[in-house]
Amino acid sequence: MKLGILSCNPRCYSTRRLREAAEQRNHSVKVLNTLKFAIDLEQGDPDLFYRQKQLSQYDAVLPRIGASITYFGTAVVRQFEQMDVFCANSSAGISNSRDKLRSLQILSRHHIGIPQTTFVRDKKDVLPAIARVGGAPVVIKLLEGTQGIGVLLAETVKSAEAIIELLQSQKQNILIQKFVAESKGRDVRAFVVGDRVVGAMRRVAQGQEFRSNVHRGGVTELVELDEVYRETAVRAAQIMGLHVAGVDLLESKSGPQIMEVNSSPGLEGIERCTQLDIAGAIIDYIAAQVNFPEIDLRQRLTVSRGYGVAEVHVPEGSDFIGKTISESGLRDKDIVVLTLSQGTKVIPNPRSQRVLEAGDRLLCFGKLELMRDLIPSKTTKKRRPKVKSLPSLPVAEQTLKIADE
Repeated sequence: MKLGILSCNPRCYSTRRLREAAEQRNHSVKVLNTLKFAIDLEQGDPDLFYRQKQLSQYDAVLPRIGASITYFGTAVVRQFEQMDVFCANSSAGISNSRDKLRSLQILSRHHIGIPQTTFVRDKKDVLPAIARVGGAPVVIKLLEGTQGIGVLLAETVKSAEAIIELLQSQKQNILIQKFVAESKGRDVRAFVVGDRVVGAMRRVAQGQEFRSNVHRGGVTELVELDEVYRETAVRAAQIMGLHVAGVDLLESKSGPQIMEVNSSPGLEGIERCTQLDIAGAIIDYIAAQVNFPEIDLRQRLTVSRGYGVAEVHVPEGSDFIGKTISESGLRDKDIVVLTLSQGTKVIPNPRSQRVLEAGDRLLCFGKLELMRDLIPSKTTKKRRPKVKSLPSLPVAEQTLKIADE
């Protein structure tokens, strides 16, 4: 395998270890400075130039895209995708994970734990937003901060208001997030490669610091994750479109909650803590997948006129309930079931004898006209009442706020 590692810093620990692991396995590997590429676009012939010369053929690339070059870096990865080169992480996955709001928006539609979060711009929305996430203390985050930078803990509503007002005056976009008290000062980093967790560690903050990042002085300890935590980490990475990811989880009373999914996770902390060859696991995965480049369905399906992918729901009262996929008659209508979602489980390529239940979601490929008839018209969703009290304010201030509403 000829592998390119996209990295602006060939001497950093992670890049060095990945290169060493590839060489130990007798792969041809080269570290390519992401900023030295030129992207050439021509009809039917997407191409890349590196240091003013046409790039030679690569079997796979492993992107290590820094936050400061996300736009150009993902453009380079996207060009490799158009050239049918296997990318360990997709350009869309990197873009999705780099924006905290976007990543939480994507995760929020799935049955996967995330801290209650709100995003506001209008000053009048700040106090109600704080109340909706449970009141002070709250965590305030910049959308694109890394390594714990731009993450603040506001102990009171007044301090939260002041911090948000200051950040917004500097044209910063921020998130207001529920503070998970039982996980204060610690989180879990699960390192996902493909469809499994290859290593995990718990990061613990020191002193009065509530951020557990190693860059903030946090210490690490080995942790053995149970199946729920492992499955949550893998699902989060897959939902974000990442094959290699560092998934940060909070250990809450209600179970694992995804805090962040990192598309360029560092290897130093996890390898030293676990004493595992994480770099080798990444290289082995890429070598096994190199002949299966990522396919953008939106591009491929344009050649199949009248065909596409749609999600068919099985609501209460549906004729499908109690029937097997075979008995549903979908195959007779030229509709193939790609995956079946039952509760929190996602079953790929389900057997034809799988019995359908109320609430199931079928991801199908087939004739759009026939699938359109199977999709029920949208119904108005029952909205949960939001908490209006402001528990961190004195009673008199709460009364005034509610009266103002």
